[in-house]
Formats: sequence, structure tokens, C-alpha cells
Amino acid sequence: MNRAFIPFVKSMFVAMLAVSSIAHAAEEKAAPKVDAAKGETLYANGDNARNIPACVACHGAAGNSTIVQNPKLAAQHAEYVAKQLSDFRTPNRNNPVMTPISKALTEEDMKNIAAYLDRQVQKPGAAKNKDTIDLGKKIYRAGIAEKNVPACAGCHGPAGAGIPAQFARLGGQHQEYTVAQLTSFRTGARKNSAQMNTIAKRLSDDEIAAVSDYIAGLR
Repeated sequence: MNRAFIPFVKSMFVAMLAVSSIAHAAEEKAAPKVDAAKGETLYANGDNARNIPACVACHGAAGNSTIVQNPKLAAQHAEYVAKQLSDFRTPNRNNPVMTPISKALTEEDMKNIAAYLDRQVQKPGAAKNKDTIDLGKKIYRAGIAEKNVPACAGCHGPAGAGIPAQFARLGGQHQEYTVAQLTSFRTGARKNSAQMNTIAKRLSDDEIAAVSDYIAGLR
């Protein structure tokens, strides 16, 4: 290389680094920090000006729903909650209650609420049907080989804790809610997880009920 050209190359390299640093700094400045305190306020009080109801009315104090048709959200992974809120805006998870609410939320709102819920402590649940506990345990821990159903624990963990940003926390969830979601995945009413659509289609009503009941007792 021509020696006279070397300083020019160095200058170009330094200039490119400078531009990259400025762009990165601008991106960081533009992205608002997640604020769990704001999430708590919106969760507890809603926002009348934007027609956003208080989440606590359906999902309970600190995300511990006492209404079995509504999910417990306490300790649910922030990334998962934010994704679900976003999915409610699409046909993949259309819901007459949550869809209009999610459309009124900003991306910042979703992340703030999700951050708040992630930090809460879930009140444990319990299995109710002793006659199906063994079947539920088998499905959750080992799957159903003859129906090509994988073990739920493979993705959601042995205690149902899930994996942040990938798989939901399931342990302690209301039986009724889990049954409803697995059924929705099976029928295609809920289609924001191709993996779960495929798995749920291979489960019978009895198998869904058994594994949902077992999941409720995980902690």
C-alpha cells in the first residue's frame, strides 16, 4: 500500500467510528428506559384520558388474579408479557377485552407494565383433581411419545418457571385459564405460537384438563 495513503485510511476509520458512536448514543437516548413504577401506576389506576381501564380489576392486586378465567400475571417474564400485549393488537391473538386495551397502550406502556409484573410474587396455586394428577404429571414431565407430544418441562421448566423472552411461566396458573388457552391453540383461535398450535392439536380434552390441573400445583 502507498505510504501516503495510510493516513487517509486511518482518518476514514476514525471518522467511521465517530459516526457509529454518535448513532449509538442517539439510539440509546431515543429509547426510553423501562419504568416499573409507571407500570404499577397504570396497572393499578388505568388512564381515563386514554380509555385504559385499571388492569387490577381483572388481574388482581400485584398480578394475582382471583378470577380463574383471567391469568395470574405476577412474576410472569417481562418480555413475554410485553409480547402478548403486542400480539393482542393482531389477528393472531384477538380478544374482545384485551385487543382494544392493547391498542390504546404505547410500546412504552407495555414494557412498563410488564416490568412491574415481572417483579411481583405469585401466590401459589394447587392441583384439584387427585384422579388425574398422575396423567398430568406424565404429560408435563415426559410428554406422550405415541402422539408425538413433547414434555412441557422441556420448554417451561420442571417447576413451570419458563425461560425469559422465550417461554412463559406456567407454574401456579389457574387450571381454567390454562385449559382455555390450550383449547384455543388447538382450534386455532389463538395462533401466536405455531409450536403450541401443533402440540395442542395432539391433546384430547382429558389430557388438556389433566396437565392444566398439574401445572396449577407447580411452584
